[in-house]
Amino acid sequence: APAQVADGKERTQISSPESVNLNKPQEPTSDLCLSADVPGSVMEEAQELPLCSCRMETPKSREILTLADRKCMATESVDGQLTRCQGAILKHEMMRPSNSVQLLVLCEDHRNGMVKHQCCPGCGFFCRAGTFMECQPDLSISHRFHRACASVLKGQSFCPHCGEEAGKAKEVTIAKADTTSTVPPVPALALEHGGRADSSLSARSAHGLDTAAVPGSSRSPTTLVGLGTTVPPPVLQGPPRETLESILVALDTEKPKKLRFHPKQLYLSAKQGELKKVLLMLVDGIDPNFKMDSQNKRTPLHAAAEGGYKDICHMLVQAGANLDMCDEDQRTPLMEACENNYMETVQYLLRAGASDVEGFTCLHLAAKSGHYNIVEHLLSTGLININCQDDGGWTAMIWATEYKHVDQVNLLLCKGADISIRDKEENICLHWAAFSGSVEIAELLLNARCDLQAVNIHGDSPLHIAARENRLECVTLFLTRGADVFLKNREGETPPDCCSHNSKAWAALQANTRERDDKNTRLSRVEEKVLQSDVALGQESVPLPCVNSVDSEPHPDDYKYIPENCVTSPMNIDRNITHLQYCVCKEDCSTSICMCGQLSLRCWYDKRGCLLPEFCREEPPLIFECNHACSCWRTCKNRVVQNGIRTRLQVFRTSKKGWGVRAVQDIPQGTFVCEYVGEIISEAEAEMRQNDTYLFSLDDKDLYCIDARFYGNISRFLNHMCEPNLFACRVFTKHQDLRFPHIAFFASENIKAGEELGFNYGDHFWEVKSKLFSCDCGSSKCKYSSAAMASLQCLNGRVRHLPPQLIIN
Repeated sequence: APAQVADGKERTQISSPESVNLNKPQEPTSDLCLSADVPGSVMEEAQELPLCSCRMETPKSREILTLADRKCMATESVDGQLTRCQGAILKHEMMRPSNSVQLLVLCEDHRNGMVKHQCCPGCGFFCRAGTFMECQPDLSISHRFHRACASVLKGQSFCPHCGEEAGKAKEVTIAKADTTSTVPPVPALALEHGGRADSSLSARSAHGLDTAAVPGSSRSPTTLVGLGTTVPPPVLQGPPRETLESILVALDTEKPKKLRFHPKQLYLSAKQGELKKVLLMLVDGIDPNFKMDSQNKRTPLHAAAEGGYKDICHMLVQAGANLDMCDEDQRTPLMEACENNYMETVQYLLRAGASDVEGFTCLHLAAKSGHYNIVEHLLSTGLININCQDDGGWTAMIWATEYKHVDQVNLLLCKGADISIRDKEENICLHWAAFSGSVEIAELLLNARCDLQAVNIHGDSPLHIAARENRLECVTLFLTRGADVFLKNREGETPPDCCSHNSKAWAALQANTRERDDKNTRLSRVEEKVLQSDVALGQESVPLPCVNSVDSEPHPDDYKYIPENCVTSPMNIDRNITHLQYCVCKEDCSTSICMCGQLSLRCWYDKRGCLLPEFCREEPPLIFECNHACSCWRTCKNRVVQNGIRTRLQVFRTSKKGWGVRAVQDIPQGTFVCEYVGEIISEAEAEMRQNDTYLFSLDDKDLYCIDARFYGNISRFLNHMCEPNLFACRVFTKHQDLRFPHIAFFASENIKAGEELGFNYGDHFWEVKSKLFSCDCGSSKCKYSSAAMASLQCLNGRVRHLPPQLIIN
């Protein structure tokens, strides 16, 4: 039934191309004519006539094969008597002389007869013996039909096979061939009570047709076969049966039929969804690969795919249409269906064998157009390269980013799209997020470790682009993530130089510049020497430089930098994936039903990845992040510590405490800063080690600890603070063995750029170490400074000399 679609056109929708109802009688229509733009087109009455389809095959139908019981469905008409052939069938494809009769599966003998135009297009009965009409447009060709089945137009009769005038046909009588039938003859009068043979009626009923409405019902059923004289014809030997090869040769020598349609009409009908016209023109021999010059050399299949006409696509493909034909813009029919979001047509073309082109592909088109389901289906086929680049070097991720399709960016990230690929001007997708102003996509990309400091061939960073386009939200995001406001492009411009001085982006950049200048003034009172540009040697997502403005001490190199904990002896950590508790969330784990969040009492991270204000810092609960057994996306909100260091930090030389760590950017409260990383050892092993300065206990039972003396990350340089700005929390990511948590440091307050970072080593540490050295944290509340320790010793001395009773009191 016609279905109304978004563009207002009516289209015939079908469940599958094979279910197109070809059995439905199609009346000649007056609008079946040449378009006005066809050169030299003249309206011919013959265009209104049905043409035979004797030489056309239709794919097999399981319903009809079952109904026929795999036996020939041909009915022979001999002087008013009908007989049914039940010979075995070798080919299951169906045939029929015209679209006015039902589809038939035929034995080889009757298939040969069908090809030779020996089946009447009006009634569907074979005219191979008896008296009937025979049209001979050529000496080697004969078309047979019953007199009453001739096509009538404006009072004139025509051959239903070729449209020639019926007056040129001759009445012939041919003796019945010496064949046998397993079905007894059916009197012609029996048709008055139900149609042809019982099996034929059942076949029509199975396709939902009115069994009483026999094609050509304006004539009485008796007259359909009651032809010629009642005198028995003389018994003559029938012509020898020809082989299939000889029939094909004979067909090749037939005189071509008169052109009734211009090839342009096939393109126009395909574009307008006119299935009947397309079928008639394909039967008439119109080339399905005709290229429309005025439409960039597009083919009818391009037009049908663009309109989402799956049934017409199927007919064109069956007629030999090239699935991968490109127009002048190098676009294929599959690309047309993808761009216009016709999922069923896309699925059909892919099943039929359509392939993608190089360069600008179907995936690029669907990503640009925002068709999520098309992108998902193309990726699910396994035939599409998710990182393929078009002529500009752009990937599907870049197209989705530029056109601000957040869901598609999430999908592509989940499917493993590479966010570091550069286009022809060396832009990465973060440049395009800045250009389009999509702060949500920019944040997704940054959380996926996209390089904020990347520059293109012009020297522009994403901050330059956001400033130039006055994308205030992106500018603010990039500044909070540590973007360099002083970075100059190849024109010598900093981000503030790229935007108008009356824009909001410029105001934000100026405020940040003043703040940075103040910090740089404080930090550069003594000239700093950069000893190492990155102590992590590229193993972290941000560089971690080492500087010294105090003395001539070189950068520390007496340890091995590692981004994750290591072991040097068997620890037997339970990493069995089947022992993991996991969630079945489908997206970002933002609901309370997330199992991982429930293990942690709740999900403690906000959408920025910071701990919620109500998180207890004094006695922090265990945090269970989502793991590789979970169903959620890799970018879900419950994955923070496992993403590694994202904050810009710096190892620097202090005046009294050796090496320390300070912030290079502002750090909001609750932000994950770094993890304490080192060598996991047992308590027994720790007791045997001489230097215990870098030990961190993993639990209250002191069974295992982390030693960062020989293996560690930047956290090994964090100093003690009596008023710390970091606190430690136990977090589980890849496993849930409670003996071996990750020790994660979070900001306990808002930290300004340039401030030193530190945590409280604990009273047990100072009970041992206070005999060797004192604390130099500089806090007014310091309990372990030299002054505080002297005061404590003095107090203890007075207590020891008090009278016993006072001590008891």
